[in-house]
Amino acid sequence: MNVFQNIRDYNSDSKCILAIGTFDGVHIGHQKIIQNLIKISRAKQFQATILTFFPHPRMILQKESNVKLIDTLEEKKNVLKNLGIDNLIIHPFSKSFSQLTALEFCRDILANQLQVDSIFIGYDHRFGRNREATAEDLIAMGKTYNFDVYTIPAQDISSITVSSTKVRKAIAAGDFNRVADFLGRNFELTGTVSKGKGLGRTIDFPTANINVEETYKLIPPIGVYLVSVEYEKKLFNGMMNIGTRPTLNGENQTLEVHLFDFNEDLYNKKLKLIFFEKIRDEQKFESLDALKKQLENDKKISKRSLIKKGLQ
Repeated sequence: MNVFQNIRDYNSDSKCILAIGTFDGVHIGHQKIIQNLIKISRAKQFQATILTFFPHPRMILQKESNVKLIDTLEEKKNVLKNLGIDNLIIHPFSKSFSQLTALEFCRDILANQLQVDSIFIGYDHRFGRNREATAEDLIAMGKTYNFDVYTIPAQDISSITVSSTKVRKAIAAGDFNRVADFLGRNFELTGTVSKGKGLGRTIDFPTANINVEETYKLIPPIGVYLVSVEYEKKLFNGMMNIGTRPTLNGENQTLEVHLFDFNEDLYNKKLKLIFFEKIRDEQKFESLDALKKQLENDKKISKRSLIKKGLQ
């Protein structure tokens, strides 16, 4: 898959079949659209191309917006690559870009720069400055600039029972079975291990403190989770705590993972964490001994769950 960081960087000897969107999560609804895009691209022997934007348009156009995204850019790239996309264009979204008229967007970008043969849009798609143009306008402009428009009918969209909003709600509820159903894969996050206070070692539950650099990444709510960790292309099972560590009078939220039967030094290593289920809410214990007993019980619950899932 070719990745372009700007529309102007895109160049190809072949026309393309295009889909435009933020594709947050690249959930199974998105995947259905992309599969159709690829099918037509292969039939016409053109390039299957996605145009997406970063930052997310709401981050730029809504001052108070604190948008958290299901996937980081790197995660989105990997999913799209695995789906078979030929080209991914990640265009920097800005206020000036949002001021392009519908005519300028169709003529200068779709027709002249991207050489679009066909484009996929939803039936209610709006585009151009102040969202001035509709799907019907795009179809009319397509006739002028010689590209076809595939509109996804309302009944097709309503038949797909998933949206990025539903994925976020399932993550917020800690329902990672539903999240996996919606995404067609498990939710994951990637971070670098940073030094902690080492208190976990004193109760035989050493943890790796995870720092997620992408501040826009959606983090699951406070709680204890069953996870797998990918490290050096191998998977290790464990449990993760997201919270403030109230038993230790913590104040700032931390992400800590304890790996079962693992004793290597992970400091400064990059780990991918794959979420399977929420074990319990975070709680405050009256002593470290009480915390240790609970963690031992959490570990038993986790290992039983791993067996049920066929992961151990």
